[in-house]
Amino acid sequence: MVLLFRKYLSRFNAKLTLRNSEKPAKHDPKPDYVTPVTKVCSSRAGKFEHICLHGGMILLDLIIRNGTVIDGTGSSKFKADIGIKGDSVIAIGEITDRASREINASGAVVTPGFIDLHTHSDNSFLIDPLADSKLRQGVTFELMGNCGMSFCAPLNSQTLDEFNNRTNKYIPDYKPGWSTMDGYLSALENAGSTINIAAQIGHGTVRRSVMGMDPRMPTPEQLDRMKGLIGDSLDAGALGMSTGLWYAPGSYSLADEVIELTQPAADRGKLYSSHIRSEADDLSGLFPAHAEAIEVGRRTGARIQISHVKAVGPQFWGRGHELVEGMELARQEGVDVAGDQYPYEWSSTGFSGAMFARWALVGGRQATLDRLADDDTRSRIRSDVTYYINRNHSAEGCVIASFPPDQSLEGRNLQDIADEMNCQPEEAALRLYEKSEGNYVLHSMEAKDVDSIITWPLMAVASDGSSLRDEGPLSSGKPHPRSYATNSVVIEDFVVKRNLLTLEESIYKMTGLPASRLNLSRRGRLAPGQIADLLIFDPKKIKQNNNFINPHVYSSGIDYVFVNGKPALENGKPNGSLPGKVIRSLTD
Repeated sequence: MVLLFRKYLSRFNAKLTLRNSEKPAKHDPKPDYVTPVTKVCSSRAGKFEHICLHGGMILLDLIIRNGTVIDGTGSSKFKADIGIKGDSVIAIGEITDRASREINASGAVVTPGFIDLHTHSDNSFLIDPLADSKLRQGVTFELMGNCGMSFCAPLNSQTLDEFNNRTNKYIPDYKPGWSTMDGYLSALENAGSTINIAAQIGHGTVRRSVMGMDPRMPTPEQLDRMKGLIGDSLDAGALGMSTGLWYAPGSYSLADEVIELTQPAADRGKLYSSHIRSEADDLSGLFPAHAEAIEVGRRTGARIQISHVKAVGPQFWGRGHELVEGMELARQEGVDVAGDQYPYEWSSTGFSGAMFARWALVGGRQATLDRLADDDTRSRIRSDVTYYINRNHSAEGCVIASFPPDQSLEGRNLQDIADEMNCQPEEAALRLYEKSEGNYVLHSMEAKDVDSIITWPLMAVASDGSSLRDEGPLSSGKPHPRSYATNSVVIEDFVVKRNLLTLEESIYKMTGLPASRLNLSRRGRLAPGQIADLLIFDPKKIKQNNNFINPHVYSSGIDYVFVNGKPALENGKPNGSLPGKVIRSLTD
């Protein structure tokens, strides 16, 4: 494997300084920042109490007592009280006085709130600001605009149809009052949210806004326009730039274009995240696609986040560890690359992304429908569909997640539907696509690869899902269970049941590591001065309660969630508040 990656990387000579700051540190069980906060004195003023910390009078809003602190750095857990004032952690240690509110966390752990690096919640909080599927599993921050699809911005005549297709099925005739990233983020601020949310600017959306669906290289003028849109979006508050090189129109770009358009993010110290060009043996192939992402980092100096790392298809099952080896090799050569992963063998994407070769999608949906109307071309497309079905184990492993024309098909597999249609699964897939661009859930991976990938210290946990609800418009369809249970599965299965990860390792993958990838200075750890996004829970009580048949079921076991110092979930139940913020700055 090392030789394979060296083959793909041998032409790249630039040597950047290796950055190991994201690796879990080996700390003393009681970090230095704990010890100064001891023996506090008090003077009473009504229902509040003043405490002396370092000789100054500070009124605490909340003290969490007697908890076992897992601080998000990878350090060993330790016993401590935590004092909070406003939106910040003020003190960690032995706090002998009182505050306006106290919580006894004896028998529970206290951790930073979870950070979901890879989500598609771009319109969730516009539809319903109480979208709480992530909150109930401990997520206090999510990053949207992944896979090159920031479909809410920028908006123009070329991109508005995608926004409408994704939003109007929840809110008919929704009219966006913005066109830029700044306007979109302001709309989110006006809507409110249960948790903190941040956006990336999507390469595919930007390319579509400038070039439509043209499958060609941009002109210098078009490249400059795209670069300007990306720079403006980053300056307006996008925390990174993403690509979806498997999906049109991102798939039409060459590596040189991606490198040029990543540079604005690198120059601003912001993240580049990529759904790489291939996760199987089609198009470029899995390992060359990884090498391409690494090369972007080598050429630009950007932090590279390879999205939802996976090995798809029979040729690569059992080789997930080689992907990790390749990323580790690149880091040794100076490239700041890491990854994220959801803890399932099943993936999810749209009909076209799941079943069609890239050539069949050139020109957009109508062009594809025109090809399907020609018998010879339809036969060629159908032959390609056979390949995509087989790389997902079988037709039984292709399950309908959403299909607006006939919701009775949701939750059923392609083989059953084909039997009902009296045709082969390949033909059934084409007939379904002709009616609608729905979504599949796909059994595309193997458990041993999921396990080997998640154990890498620089592999963050990320859902690839959305903030949803178990009622209202966001409860439609049969989506992948990950939107409700990604973090719960990691703790319940990978930590408690199988001991594949320690609790400290898993918390780091959901807090400190994603914060460091985004370069957030005040989130992802529990320490004085950090924003008070935090959780209280008993790990043994964390439970995934949903499945692929009944996905809209909340996880349980989280007792308290505080977002920006304010309670959002108490005694296991959301309180209906909207303490989340739109994060536009790495210091927010």
